[in-house]
Order: sequence, then C-alpha cells, then structure tokens
Amino acid sequence: MPPQRLCVHPLYRKSPTFVGDMEKIWFKDLGVIDYQEAWNYQEQLLKENVSLKSASVSAGQAVVPTTHHLLFCEHPPVYTLGKSGHMENLLVSEEALKEQGIGFVPTNRGGDITFHGPGQIVGYPILDLEKYFTDIGKYLRNLEEVIIRTIGEYGLKGDRSPGETGVWLEPGDKAKARKICAMGVRCSRWVTMHGFALNVNTSLDYFNKIVPCGIADKKVASLHEELGREVDIEEVKTKLKRHFAEIFESAIE
Repeated sequence: MPPQRLCVHPLYRKSPTFVGDMEKIWFKDLGVIDYQEAWNYQEQLLKENVSLKSASVSAGQAVVPTTHHLLFCEHPPVYTLGKSGHMENLLVSEEALKEQGIGFVPTNRGGDITFHGPGQIVGYPILDLEKYFTDIGKYLRNLEEVIIRTIGEYGLKGDRSPGETGVWLEPGDKAKARKICAMGVRCSRWVTMHGFALNVNTSLDYFNKIVPCGIADKKVASLHEELGREVDIEEVKTKLKRHFAEIFESAIE
C-alpha cells in the first residue's frame, strides 16, 4: 500500500523544522538504557515542545518552533504496565521479578502489560502531530505500517488485528496468531511519546510471565524465531528509519 499523503497545518509551513516540503526528525540511538531513564528523557522532550506551543499561542506567533525526535534503544529486562492495564496480567510477584533482576514499571502510556529487554528495538517518536495530522488512530496505523514494511523485507507478512493495536503474523488464524510488535503511546497537546517494541532477537521466554498486552489467546513472535537465525539488529534499525521517513514523509537527521 502506498504511503498516505499527510496534511500539514498551514500554521507550520515555515517552521524551522521543515526541510523543503518535509518535516525534519532528529534521530538518536540511546543504546542500552534503563527504562525509567529513557522515560524521563521522553518526558523532557515532550514538555519542552508543549511549553513552546503554549508560549507561541500566548504570544500570537505565526510559527511554533517545536522539534520532532525519533529515539531507538534497548532496555534491560523490564515489564511495563499501561495506564489501562490490569495487574492480574502479571503472572508472577514483583518480589520474584526482583530476585530475577527483572524490573516492573507502571507507565502513563496506553495499553496493558508488555516486556522490554535485550534483542528488542524500542522506538520512541516524539512528534508534534499538529505538523502532520491530528488523529491518534491514524498515527498508530502509520506506526504499524512502518513495522509491516520493515519485516516485509525479511519475507514476513505483517498484518493488523481488528481492535488490537500492534503488528501481527497470521492474525486471522486463532491457532497461529502471534504478535511481533507491541505499541502504546501517550499524547499531550498533540505531542507524542512512548511508541513501539519490535521483537528482533528477543527471548520469548520472558512473555511466559505475563499475559502479553492483556490478550490471553494469542502468542508472541520475534524475527529470530520466525527466520530461525540471529538477525543483525543494526540492519533492522536502518530499515525502520527508512520506512519511518517514507510513511511520515519526513527527513530523518
């Protein structure tokens, strides 16, 4: 499917983050970073943008100088629970997790419980959607399309499952349906944070301790498991960046 043409609000057409007829997104690979530290950094970027928007509106400025960011990272093993999540989907005690060196963090993103850990690419887009479109559903579908196109380069047919955000393999077959990429976002004044978690070489054993995303009757997947081999994670990051730029019609710096 061709990328959708994204509508840019006239207020932002001469924004300093514009490159030609495209928005500019600043990319940063945070490497392996503690979940809370990465969360704090996202909050900082989001608050800076929200403050800029508030100040610009108060001053009646024609240009709002918000900036877009795309962060990639890996986290040490941690389970995160979304604001609409249920603790019963954590199948072991928090004490047991501590003994195993696994973190647990309730978050302010959407969605239920998921796992982050080594071999997984976590992507955190901090975008001012008023420079693209003001539609969270469309934003999530675009994130899914980035993942679908990326794993398609490895011969996998990613798909959507109605009512279940993320990217799936064979979602139409209950016996085979498995989730390869989880998603959960937060948006404040149309500035996004949190994002997606793509299982590349992730150990799927960690998902046995939770009901992933609160969905009990479906499994999880990884590129490693599907392809039967270790996958170059840096290669996957390169493909993700390229497809992100295509779908959001932006220049990634």
